[in-house]
Amino acid sequence: MCYHTKNDSVSKGGDAPLNRNDSSAGKDISAALCGLYGSFGYARYKMNKFEEYDLYARNKDFLVADRVVTFTDTNGKLMALKPDVTLSIAKNCRDVPGEVNKLYYDENVYRVSKGANAFREIRQLGVECTGEVDDYCILEVLTLALSSLKAISGEYALDVSELSVLGELLDGCGLTSSQKREALRLVGEKNLHETETLCRAAGIDEQTADVLKTLITSYGKPAEVLPALKALLPQSAGLARLERLTEALGDDVVRVDFSLVSDMSYYNGVVFKGYVGNIPESVISGGQYDRLMEKMRHTSRAVGFAVYLDLLEEFSFSETEYDADALLLYGDANDPADVMRAARKLVGEGKRVCVRRNAPEKLRCREIIDLTEGGAVHG
Repeated sequence: MCYHTKNDSVSKGGDAPLNRNDSSAGKDISAALCGLYGSFGYARYKMNKFEEYDLYARNKDFLVADRVVTFTDTNGKLMALKPDVTLSIAKNCRDVPGEVNKLYYDENVYRVSKGANAFREIRQLGVECTGEVDDYCILEVLTLALSSLKAISGEYALDVSELSVLGELLDGCGLTSSQKREALRLVGEKNLHETETLCRAAGIDEQTADVLKTLITSYGKPAEVLPALKALLPQSAGLARLERLTEALGDDVVRVDFSLVSDMSYYNGVVFKGYVGNIPESVISGGQYDRLMEKMRHTSRAVGFAVYLDLLEEFSFSETEYDADALLLYGDANDPADVMRAARKLVGEGKRVCVRRNAPEKLRCREIIDLTEGGAVHG
């Protein structure tokens, strides 16, 4: 049956969210976000569909999913359908002193989607800034991530962290590589009990252990979280920079969360994740990846983020969104020409029309026009 609902979606800050839950949602969001990035001077990056597999084999830990579709080229080289765009940009960027390259992309990548166990062609959108990246560039990328969330939904939040704070603390503890990896895992899980066990096993002094536990449990608005942390770590340049950046963002939905951790062999500095209502996973993920650039023998720094359009299409933003403005029902007694005229009339009024013999079971629409019962489109 077809049922009527009321759309009560509300956007913060006066921005109209693109919270469609049909298959066109990704296209609508993509067009709006590409326009946003272009307005800040980011140029469109185009890529080939495949790359030598060696690039991904050497950087599997950097990928969202480490499984890659491979094939042997005619010259005998092992190739891969691209599972990621950032690696291609990092590989192909040029190191020019004083230059900053600002790019955005809207490309299909090929990987196992989150929550699935099969390869999919996934549309991914993102922003990358490489070169002599400074704090303004990082602030600009954070601002674009925040603006992207606003464009996607009326309910959004941006969680930010500064990896150098945690990195400096762990480096000063004399941990082995395996202990450091374990500590990062525990911080990401906010696991206080096992963190205490690790600190005792590694001989970490009580004061440092308390600071680490405070980082794990710290979450909230920057003005509420950062002063207490700065009192514990008064010499931390990372905390001071995070404070400046979050103050400049000036949005009430920004939260500090030091449980945001990434592989420190690739990432450094600011990292962040963005969330929107009704989707349990982050739809935006990004940060600084200077160490990836170093691994690729670049002198450039880099910061960027990806928007996971597959998640936006998988989950409904609003249970009250309509699939169609009008359902037009017809039967054997209706002249096809009359049905077409009725459909064209509705489309001409700017409505999305679904024309069917029978009402789809789960279709959501604003109105039903049943031509089999003498219904008519007036005007």
